Amino acid sequence: MFGDMMNMMGKLKETQQKIEATKQRLHTVLIDEQSHDGLLKVTLTANRTLKSVTIDDSLLADKEQLEDYLILVLNKAIERATSVNETELAAVAKEGMPNIPGMDKFF
Repeated sequence: MFGDMMNMMGKLKETQQKIEATKQRLHTVLIDEQSHDGLLKVTLTANRTLKSVTIDDSLLADKEQLEDYLILVLNKAIERATSVNETELAAVAKEGMPNIPGMDKFF
């Protein structure tokens, strides 16, 4: 029994290291999003760090329109980045978890 517990603790430590490595890798995964007409483009990492914003000059004339574009496009990009982030981290966590009955419903 003690050997099983030590093995389980080792697997959990290994999984924790894999999760940290995945978090670091997600800093390099880029999510591009743009407005329906291509006038505003943003790039985020899968860890939801903003990397770039490209604004067409035509949007600079109307502050309210620009703000609306930013809100819509950034929210779409954040949603996509969050989905990628959660999917990747859940896969790593589930892969490394010991087979404990009933625990699969948490992942």
